[in-house]
Amino acid sequence: MATPYQGAPLPGTPVQRGVTSLTQNGQDAAAPVIRTIGFSDLHRALQLGWEDFKAVPSHAIILCVIYPVLGLVLARTVLGYSVLPLLFPLAAGFALLGPFAALGLYELSRRREMGEQEPSAWVALDVLRSPSFGAMLGLGVLLLALFVTWVATAQAIYIAAFGYEGVTGISDFATRVLTTPQGWWLIIIGCGVGFLFALVALCVSVVSFPLMLDRHAGAGEAMVTSLRAVARNPVPMAAWGLIVAVLLVVGSLPFFLGLTVVIPLLGHATWHLYRETIEPELNPQPLPPRAPRERRPAADFPANLFPWRRKDS
Repeated sequence: MATPYQGAPLPGTPVQRGVTSLTQNGQDAAAPVIRTIGFSDLHRALQLGWEDFKAVPSHAIILCVIYPVLGLVLARTVLGYSVLPLLFPLAAGFALLGPFAALGLYELSRRREMGEQEPSAWVALDVLRSPSFGAMLGLGVLLLALFVTWVATAQAIYIAAFGYEGVTGISDFATRVLTTPQGWWLIIIGCGVGFLFALVALCVSVVSFPLMLDRHAGAGEAMVTSLRAVARNPVPMAAWGLIVAVLLVVGSLPFFLGLTVVIPLLGHATWHLYRETIEPELNPQPLPPRAPRERRPAADFPANLFPWRRKDS
């Protein structure tokens, strides 16, 4: 049975667990308060994420089935069009887009946290109606640009190592990469540059999307809060990034099918990591009600697309 999240303090309860005092640091009192976390909090986030996945596995798999499908299509395209050197950069680069792609999973975890025992898949689509969805979309575009830049950089590194000559098959590619000095240079430089891209993505998005979903913050505030959270907890956040990388590699090995479990697990766990890292609001402000939408008869189409052209009767 799902229970409300136990980490949120009741009104009037003093803030604990190594909370950073924003007033004494000279920051805005309304800014999110960051906790000091440890490895036990990472374990708790993964454990709660697994519980969420077990509670709504079919919905999570439906939301994430696009990942293994894309992986298989990607593999077929690579093998068919001789762009095999980009297979690993493309597969690894999808992790940069993961925080945005998991928005629906954050919503499912949030609903279970609020006491809903079996939130449906349609609940995940409520993020589209969130007041901060525009900010989420903007940050998602930033991550997409980071992904495209990474792929272009990986291609440039490969060309610098082997030139523009194509490969004739998997065995030829493996021989080049694993048995030549250029191949080892490619592995070392490529992994190092990829680490820098992953580090940037982690720093700006580790708690950004859950914060925008939970508090309807702007993209700038969410990114600043994420950077502060990483600066406050560098070792646990580095460990979290390593956990994400290892799980994604393990999930990708059996023809990407393992991602149907890994992706929702990480999505749910990221929401709980956000809860462990950011102190909940003691007095959250309710959102103002939306203005009622005027219903117009279909006979007015297409004139109703131009309301400023209508004349008052």
